[in-house]
Formats: sequence, structure tokens, C-alpha cells
Amino acid sequence: MAARRKTGAKRGVGKRIEHDLLGKKAIPANAYYGVQSARAMENFAISGVKIHAYPVFIKGLAIVKMAAARANHECDPKAMPRRVLRGIEAACQDLVDGNLHAQFDIDVFQGGAGTSTNMAANEVIANRALEHMGHRKGQYEHCDPHDHVNMAQSTNDAYPSALHVAIMLGNDDLVAEMERLVAAFRRKGRQFSKIVKMGRTQLQDAVPMTLGQEFDAWADSLTDEVRTLRAVERILCEVNMGGTAIGTGLNAPKGYAKRCARHLARITGRPIRLADDLVEATQDTQSYVLYASVLKSMAIKLSKICNDLRLLSSGPRAGLNEINLPAMQPGSSIMPGKVNPVIPEVVNQVCFRVIGNDLTVTLAAEAGQLQLNVMEPVIAACIFESQVLFINAAASLRVHCVDGITANADVCKRLVERSIGIVTALNPVLGYDKSTELAAEALATGKGVVELVREKKLLTDAQVRSVLDPRRMAGTM
Repeated sequence: MAARRKTGAKRGVGKRIEHDLLGKKAIPANAYYGVQSARAMENFAISGVKIHAYPVFIKGLAIVKMAAARANHECDPKAMPRRVLRGIEAACQDLVDGNLHAQFDIDVFQGGAGTSTNMAANEVIANRALEHMGHRKGQYEHCDPHDHVNMAQSTNDAYPSALHVAIMLGNDDLVAEMERLVAAFRRKGRQFSKIVKMGRTQLQDAVPMTLGQEFDAWADSLTDEVRTLRAVERILCEVNMGGTAIGTGLNAPKGYAKRCARHLARITGRPIRLADDLVEATQDTQSYVLYASVLKSMAIKLSKICNDLRLLSSGPRAGLNEINLPAMQPGSSIMPGKVNPVIPEVVNQVCFRVIGNDLTVTLAAEAGQLQLNVMEPVIAACIFESQVLFINAAASLRVHCVDGITANADVCKRLVERSIGIVTALNPVLGYDKSTELAAEALATGKGVVELVREKKLLTDAQVRSVLDPRRMAGTM
């Protein structure tokens, strides 16, 4: 470390020289990152997606480093002097506030179990802390990335703890956007509550319902997913901070782990707690598997809803044409006048990607070996991507599609009146066999069921109005 401190303050033209295990390296003088981040930028030119694409991850890292610094100061004020603590706290707050995120220019795909990401946080926080303390970047004798910012930590406890915090921060934004989408479906449910239409099973006519019931059902389906998103946070609240390398707590002072968890809870306002078995928690990635599976479940539901929107708006002349989706752009370079359901289509594609990300998380979790799972970076990349895709897709679906949906009430009414499905309501009155005969005759002749009932004098007009009233069959009267 002494060699590093000596070289840390040396400067060339626009450069400073830093030193690590592999030797010296020139760093841009104005960079907040350091030598290990610079090596990671060179080593991991993989996806083109950088850590700063996911601000919640950087905020999660900063929150963990702030909690660790406070716990270290309480355990040993000499090792973590107050002036260093204050510098680290201020630097971490800068990151939480959204500053310096561009300094995290490392690919989300990386080897080393997240060491490069952890060291990026250590270096950026140390150099920003130095400025808060009145020193220059690279003067690590005053605040060192390893000895101070990473004190009593390993990547193997700091990285997953930051990941847990970050997923919860991202989940807040996701839940909020999904709740807005649910509210949009609810509004349409109220707007369409008196429009009677045919329900369908197996793409065949079933029994009447209201268009409002259809939209309300979609809202309820997504509400269940939002509730589960919140429930799974309970598992994310368990962290392994203080376990250091493999969960044994090597190099962490007595009482540090519990203090760190307590500070994380205070900073985040969540019931974060220390895992009972830190060795188990350090190697376990099941919380990510569970969260990704919830995202997959929501993807399945949302994709089904988009499929329904596309079917119900199909046509306009040769399809169901029960609803109209807002026209967002011309649909064809060869067919004039064609408009496609582009918003549900893109949301379908997002859902497919999220489902694929869940499989990647599953395989990465299974790849854990002995005391550590080194595949957490790809787990992080998949979960954060899924969150961002869902947030953007839900907003687009709400603003560019659901809010502008209109109903073709006359089409819905005509399809109900011509449907064979309303014969189901005759079962209790005429029996299954007679009702089946009516359905077959209606299908063969093209006549309506009501027309045949009156023609055969099977029911009085009053009985027809009562038994075959679509609103009664839809349960709305």
C-alpha cells in the first residue's frame, strides 16, 4: 500500500499514476475512478451496457459503503477517524443524489464476482471523499479505497448487499409504474361497464359479459403481480454484510455486522436484517431467483393482456373489432391505410426478454460453487434490465395505448345477439338436450337463438327478456 500512496500523488500532463498488484498505470487526472476500474474498462468490453445505465445499482453501492463506514467508526474510531467518515459520507451522498455516475464506465458483464464494480465504488468514493476533505484525487494516504472505503468488507458481502438494496430501489419505481397501469385499466373498466359483449373460451363464443368486466379482470390480474413484487422484498431485506470473504467475518471487528445491518435499515427505511448464517448467505443466490421469477410471472400476465388487446382490436373489417387502439403510426410500407397494434407488440417483446432473463438468472444461480457464486454480475444485469424494460413498457402501454382505447359498442351488441353462446342461459329452463338442438339449428340456419325460441314458442316474450337478457347473464343486474 505504501508504494501505491507514493505513486498516487504523482502526476504527468493530464494524468496521475496509480499502482496495484499488476504494476503502475496512468489514470486521467480528472477521473474519480482508479487503477482497478481502469483495468476493468479494458478487460470487459462485452455488452456495451455500463454500470451507470442502472443508477439504482450505484445508489445501492453508495448506501452500503455509507453504512459500512458508520459501523466501522463506531467499532474503531481510530481506524475510521471522524474526518474520513465525514468525507466518505459526503461522497456517498453525492452518488445517492445522482452525481458522478458516469465514472462507473465498466461493463455490466464482468468476471471476478463483481470485484470490478465494488472497486469502482471504492475508488470513486475515495477520490470524491478526498475532495470533500480538501485533498486532491489520488492522495490515498488521507482516504484509501481499500483501507477506508472497503474497510471490514469483501466484494462477497458488499456487492450482494448493494444488489439487494438496489433491486428494492428499482422495485419502488416498477411498482409505482405498474400501479399507474392498473389504474388506467380500472378507468376503462368503469367507462365500459355497460357495454355487453360475448365472452370467449378457446376462441369460441361462450357467454355474455361486459367489456368493463374484461378490463377489470386485467387490472386485477396485474394487481396480484404488484402485490407479489412487494411481498418478495422481505427476502431481499436479508443481507450478509459483515461476512466478508466467505461468511466467517474475517477482518471485521466484533459487532460490525449487526451495526452495518442496522445502519442499512436506517438509511433505506426498510427492515434490513443480518442473515442468521453468513456462510450460507454468502453463497446463496435464491433471493434473486425468487425475484426474477416474480418478474417472469408478471411478464406472462402482461403478455397475455397484450395478446387480448391485439385480438379484440383485430380487423377493422375482417376481425373482432370490439375495441379500437390508438393509431400510433402507419403500419405498412406497401398497404395504404393499415395501422398496426405496435404498442402491445413491443410490450409482448419486452415480456419475452424478461422471461429469457429469468432463465439466465436461474442458470447463473445454479452455477454457484462451494462458498461463492461468481455469476452475480449477470444476475444483476438481467434483473436491472428487466426492471427498466418493464417500467418503460408499462408507461408506454398506459400512455400510448390503454388511455386512448375506445369501444365499438354496436359491434359488441351485434355479436351478442347473433351468438350461439347465449343458449347456455336456456339450460336451466329447457334442459341441456333441447338447448343443444337449438344451438345446432341456429348454427345450421344462420338464425339467432332468440329468433328460434320465439319461432318455436318455447318461451313467452317476458321469459325471453328475463332469461336471455345479456346484462343478467353478465351478472350486472
